Amino acid sequence: MTDHRTRVLLTGATGNWGRAALREFADRADRCTVVAFALPTEADRAALAEFADMDNLDVAWGDLTDYDAVAAAVGRADIVLHVGAVVSPLADAKPELARRVNVTSMRHIVNAVKAQPDPSRIAVVGIGSVAETGNRNPPHHWGRVGDPIRVSAFDEYGQTKVAAERELVDSGLPKWAWLRQTGIFHPGMLEIRDPIMTHSTLGGVMEWASAEDSARLLANLCEPEVPEAFWGGIYNIGGGEGWRLTNWQLQTAMGNAMGVKDIRKWYDRNWFALKNFHGQWYSDSDRLEELVPFRGDTFAAALARAFEAKPGLRKAGRAPAWIVKHLVMKPLSRQPRGTMHAIRSGNEAEIAAHFGSLDAWKAIGDWSTFEVPEPSRIPTVLDHGYDEDKDPSKWNESDYEQVASHRGGALLSTRVEQGDVATPLRWSCGFGHEFAASPRLVLTAGHWCPDCVRDVAAYPRQAERNAFLAQVVDA
Repeated sequence: MTDHRTRVLLTGATGNWGRAALREFADRADRCTVVAFALPTEADRAALAEFADMDNLDVAWGDLTDYDAVAAAVGRADIVLHVGAVVSPLADAKPELARRVNVTSMRHIVNAVKAQPDPSRIAVVGIGSVAETGNRNPPHHWGRVGDPIRVSAFDEYGQTKVAAERELVDSGLPKWAWLRQTGIFHPGMLEIRDPIMTHSTLGGVMEWASAEDSARLLANLCEPEVPEAFWGGIYNIGGGEGWRLTNWQLQTAMGNAMGVKDIRKWYDRNWFALKNFHGQWYSDSDRLEELVPFRGDTFAAALARAFEAKPGLRKAGRAPAWIVKHLVMKPLSRQPRGTMHAIRSGNEAEIAAHFGSLDAWKAIGDWSTFEVPEPSRIPTVLDHGYDEDKDPSKWNESDYEQVASHRGGALLSTRVEQGDVATPLRWSCGFGHEFAASPRLVLTAGHWCPDCVRDVAAYPRQAERNAFLAQVVDA
């Protein structure tokens, strides 16, 4: 008997998002079968043990950097959900591993689909990150797809996702989409004890999404109701208005749930970076919801579930605040990659990234002068350098020259076909680097020179010649 169920290849199945997706797919056994691609490690086997009785699940053990293993799994799929990646903080500690896994795996999947007798048979969904657009503190905290691609200093994860996005968007595959995931709220967040905590700016923002809503999105992408208009697009994943929190709101909400009346007693104010993190409220996240409805959660419900899963953490508020501050949080801030490690070691590059300068850090002050952040909730948009009301089918050489000029560069290609948004053209940036990129990658997705995006320290200098980047370079 022919099996008419959609065959799904899910990478990253052992992570928080991946396991949530498997739970969602378990309830769709009549419509979907899943191949979970996972490393044959003890940890991954333990993570998948929860799904031992899942009738519509098979596991393909392999390494994402092994093309043959990836190609064999891709050949079994109707749709590839490529969630697997090395993420921060591991990506920060092992940047070469992050690049090898995150970029190479995307290239392997693309090539494996191209090698099929009918590449149009397989759809590919790649996963990016809010980290691709880097630091966006108020008043630049509203963002959308097409804003400048710029990555925070020392964020190799963000850089790998920029590179992987280029791989997919300009792959030439018949059916694909790229989703830039925001912060995923899940119970494990309550147990994070890593110096990266000090990178989060108190005045910054994030439009979060729950693991459950994110899982529902992945599963819904495998249903026949997905409109054709979805494919070939780049989207921000966001929970919507109710999930638009300041970092301070998130801190206080989690602290209150633990029974901590004043979270400020756990930290010194100047332990937290002033910039160089990432996060936005999205002016365009509703677009994905319109195409593939997936939102059904609230932050309050997700927070309650998190503490139901980790009930012992409610006791944290019973501990004397000075013990938490001096025996847990202070040592954490002084570990390598912590902000106070940068201050104590005199690491000028890290100090500049997190605070701007040592003098700026000294000027932060204590909690007595702290004002609760209240960034504007009225969306604002950046100038993308072209007429965004113009139908992409009518884009032509004049539009591309206008965009290149706005970014301080030039269009080099002399043969441009109107409305062809997928074929890479030749461009040069304001510093003479030449590169290939499709109009869709440049205009729709906000990419520009791949050499310049990796040179984070030079962003201010680049902005002197690039009006597009200058809008956010000091954000």
